Amino acid sequence: MAEPPIHDHYDTAFDEDTRLRQGLGLLELARVQEIVRRHLPPAARVLDVGGATGVHAEWLLADGHTVHLVDLLPGHVARAAQNLGRHERFTATVGDARALALPDASVDAVLLLGPLYHLTDRADRLAAWREALRVVEPGGVVVAMAISRFASLFDGLAQGYLFDPAFRAIVAQDLATGVHENPTGDPRWFTTAYFHRPEELPAEATEVGLDVEETVGVEGLAHWIRPLVPALDDAGDREVVLASARAIEAEPSLLGLSSHLVTVARRRRSS
Repeated sequence: MAEPPIHDHYDTAFDEDTRLRQGLGLLELARVQEIVRRHLPPAARVLDVGGATGVHAEWLLADGHTVHLVDLLPGHVARAAQNLGRHERFTATVGDARALALPDASVDAVLLLGPLYHLTDRADRLAAWREALRVVEPGGVVVAMAISRFASLFDGLAQGYLFDPAFRAIVAQDLATGVHENPTGDPRWFTTAYFHRPEELPAEATEVGLDVEETVGVEGLAHWIRPLVPALDDAGDREVVLASARAIEAEPSLLGLSSHLVTVARRRRSS
């Protein structure tokens, strides 16, 4: 997670905050909101791990929750504090998902909406899951997001990158191993990451002792259809697009079609 290419990608080449507030990022944001909302209790203490500049913390605060944001990048934490520091229910610190500086059983919910993207070693991903299990109270929920194993293949087709032999080589490795590496440095082709198969994400949660409640695809086919972008600016049309994602979110044969996957799991009350 602390690899320099990842820092460079988010610090200088790519603005995650902007991505989620425009274009097809709006679809991802809206779907994450509705998935998370159906599992959070009222006025929850939420730990937003890998919360970046606070895109998710913003709406969680508006929903009445208390949010502590942790991110590996100091620049992200500084922006989050600048944007949201006026809220008495918001705090933010620099930290690592694999070693959280929080007491045991101290929050009602943990969001991992990004850290698992960049933990290419399985042991590191399990460490992040275990830390989430440790800090969430018994009965609390952990919501984790991953990139689909097939995302670069579909993105390459949708945007034409697949016609470049260099990108095809990247995709071949993604499909074979899940480890995404971008030796070209082209920010459009993302940075060092791990792309999960749909069955891997809930299996990781189960292995550390969490009880999985659901695994869903986030965007469905819509993420790969760029002409849909104008529809996301109209409330009625946006609902049609969102409904298309909901309709297949739990269909096992189509989970990998989504760009992102979400697993929702819960700590046993007896643990």
